[in-house]
Amino acid sequence: MTAPPAACNTAAPSMRLRDWAMLLLLGAIWGGSFFFARIAVAEIHPLALVLFRVAIAGAALHLYLVARGISFAVALPHAAGFLLLAVLNNVIPFSLIFAGQTELGAGLASVLNATTPFWTALLASRLTADEKLSWNKVAGILLGIAGTAVMIGPDLVSGLGGPLWAKLALVGASVSYAFALMVAKRLRAMPPAVVATAQLTASTAVMVPVVLLATGMDGLFSAGAPVWAAVVALALISTAFAYILYFGLVASAGATNASLVTLIVPVSAILLGVAFLGERLEPVELAGMALIAAGLVTIDGRLLRRL
Repeated sequence: MTAPPAACNTAAPSMRLRDWAMLLLLGAIWGGSFFFARIAVAEIHPLALVLFRVAIAGAALHLYLVARGISFAVALPHAAGFLLLAVLNNVIPFSLIFAGQTELGAGLASVLNATTPFWTALLASRLTADEKLSWNKVAGILLGIAGTAVMIGPDLVSGLGGPLWAKLALVGASVSYAFALMVAKRLRAMPPAVVATAQLTASTAVMVPVVLLATGMDGLFSAGAPVWAAVVALALISTAFAYILYFGLVASAGATNASLVTLIVPVSAILLGVAFLGERLEPVELAGMALIAAGLVTIDGRLLRRL
């Protein structure tokens, strides 16, 4: 793994309009992934679903690189770094989230996952020269976490009584995502599509033996056509395309700003439920969204400076 390019300055990355657009689009895509996963997990073991997700997405991105004439060879000297990124960004957090959610409600899991920007900001302030903590970052992240808690509302309260180990598992997943962003920053000189392809290729190599040991081959490909359609959508849209956006955002806006997507995902999931499933938008959800929006405005800082 190489250090960040020497040409980089030490000024804190700021979010441009293009970065905000990428962040909101990424949040919408990952919010929609819950719909695909809900269909797929009904017939496919969660670990097998992870394997299919990363394997199909990785294969699609290899084809994308060939079609665009982008060489994958630039990633090969950094194989150890991409293996570490795959473990920290896919294998560990997916496993911890799956284990934790066997004991915790979805509401508490969402709030604990929303702490990812907090851990990322702490790590970035210690491990990088260009992402130091500032009052507006801390205040904005805390507002966002509070907004997520308010938005979840009764579901959060009902899930507070789970075992400590399950809560620590969800927090551990958020910390793992934060460490993954530190690794991704060190690989940001490469095209985002190459970073996404290499990470998913390494994740596939890790998940194949995990799935074979955990579930074996019996019934691995027995799901129906609608389920496979959901798996393909999850892989191509919510993984392959999403990770190109994600690593592009890390390169242009920094690790802490990219991690803010975890505040947007629950908002996106709720709004998509209202738009396509006929779900009702409750006042407490609107209040939570307002807090999250205030947090993002605070982190951005430009409106506050004008005021």
